[in-house]
Amino acid sequence: MDKRTILAVVLSLVVLFIYQTFFVKPPVPQTAPAPQTAVTEAQKPDAAAPAAKPVQTPERAVRKAQPVKPEAPPQDIVVETQNYKAVFSTRGAALKSLQLKQYYQDCYDCPRDIFPRVKSLFTGGGFQPPEKTKDLVELVDLRGDMPYPLAVTFPDSGADIPPTAIFDASATKIDLTHDGSESRQLIFTKTLGEVKIEKIYRFDPEGYRIMLEVKVHNLTGAPVTQTPKISWFQYVDPAKKDDSFGHEGPVTSVGGSIDRQAVKKLDAENVLGPNVSWAAFESKYFIAAFIPENPALTQVSLTRDDDQMVAIGMKGAKEVIPGGQYGAFAYNLYLGPKQHDSLKALGVGLEDAIDYGWFWWLAIPFLFILNFLAGFVQNYGIAIIILTLMVKIIFWPLGNLSYKSMKKMQALQPKITALREKYKNDQAKIGQETMALYRENKVNPFSGCLPILIQIPVFFGLYKALMYSIELRHSPFFFWIMDLSAKDPYYITPIIMGVTQFIQQKMTPSMGDPMQQKIMLLMPVIFTFFFLNFPSGLVIYWLFNNIFSIGQQLYINKKINV
Repeated sequence: MDKRTILAVVLSLVVLFIYQTFFVKPPVPQTAPAPQTAVTEAQKPDAAAPAAKPVQTPERAVRKAQPVKPEAPPQDIVVETQNYKAVFSTRGAALKSLQLKQYYQDCYDCPRDIFPRVKSLFTGGGFQPPEKTKDLVELVDLRGDMPYPLAVTFPDSGADIPPTAIFDASATKIDLTHDGSESRQLIFTKTLGEVKIEKIYRFDPEGYRIMLEVKVHNLTGAPVTQTPKISWFQYVDPAKKDDSFGHEGPVTSVGGSIDRQAVKKLDAENVLGPNVSWAAFESKYFIAAFIPENPALTQVSLTRDDDQMVAIGMKGAKEVIPGGQYGAFAYNLYLGPKQHDSLKALGVGLEDAIDYGWFWWLAIPFLFILNFLAGFVQNYGIAIIILTLMVKIIFWPLGNLSYKSMKKMQALQPKITALREKYKNDQAKIGQETMALYRENKVNPFSGCLPILIQIPVFFGLYKALMYSIELRHSPFFFWIMDLSAKDPYYITPIIMGVTQFIQQKMTPSMGDPMQQKIMLLMPVIFTFFFLNFPSGLVIYWLFNNIFSIGQQLYINKKINV
């Protein structure tokens, strides 16, 4: 590769580094919409006071100013399907816990990262790795007296129901893990003054969708006005470090625009809308989303209170309910993994919650191809290698063109050096004579860069596909690589990749002065450091791309005479 080619690659990597460092903020660790720890109110102590003091949310004000004394203690109702185990509570007729059966918090069989251990040898500090568990991913994270997610209130109504009110339930347990012959709905009821509230949950035994219908019965003879508000409450640990590879916090689709909110910046209530297609609490791989029946009349409020509780409230339009009748409000819920096809099937653009970036138009086809190949070979690592070979075959003619151009450029180097010496005090003349020399010998100085420039979008598209696709989460390859979405714990593949990069560099026709050539030889070291913390799946792609490129150069050396 000539220096233009190398500079093109370096600039692309620098852009990637700057993008991840400064623009993919503010993300948080790679967990479920909650930290991927099975958390219930009884399991966790109250959170410590935060460093910053954000504004107090209406929900917090309700639960502090209007404590409810229930007639009976709250009861738990377990709803189980083949995909999740959900625990609903009569407290608020809301969701207390939801564990995803197909996903574990930790890659239990994965080897641990050796870097902290090596660091501890030089610093003298003891290294105590966190204990791995086989706990399932938990979407709900609560502390203390926090309201439960999916609580429905009526803030602009005369008879509001606090999110801690005790409801009556139609069942004590629902098991849909077998034939699904049981009732697929759970009904909560609560009478308060002039209204009776029904919350009806309808479950899909095979997916992650839940339908929620809220009926408000007017028990009087006069009209009443009700404004429904459904909320998702989530505790976010302020001590967690931001992660440049993912976002944990609120995400909304308003007017077709995706808006991700940094939890640490939610100091005041942020109201978005109308035209709210959906609102959600997301992590890198999981999402808890609710979709309104009437987006045009829907607003979303985002807050964080002094107890580090994030509240996402979806508020609908006011509705006048005549005496003796009822009004109904419907929501479509999705509580599960960020699977592109599953999210797209909802038909509201929820798949846009997967951050594929500017090169989504390449990332999505790459993911489709990977899934297709993995269906045959039963290994995403092998699928990545096959995809790499396919890309190399597609760009084979351009690679040949690039190498031939570099060989011609190398042959002209003595003449170019002579021109620089002859016109060393006239840079304009050097440029004119050099271009004339290129035209005379039918050499395009940019043809060597073209294949690299074309492959930059391919690299970024595959980078996004491998980085954010849940299909690769905890997906094993061989030997010590048991999670293609995580970095190589022993840093073996990045080092081997650097070696192949060095070999490829040595095989590339050398151009420029000796100092430039020595600088170019440092590029493999730079590449190696760039890739140390990249997902191992991406490193495997680049490693085998280098191997195939070396093979191509050997072939050209034998078959093509320039």
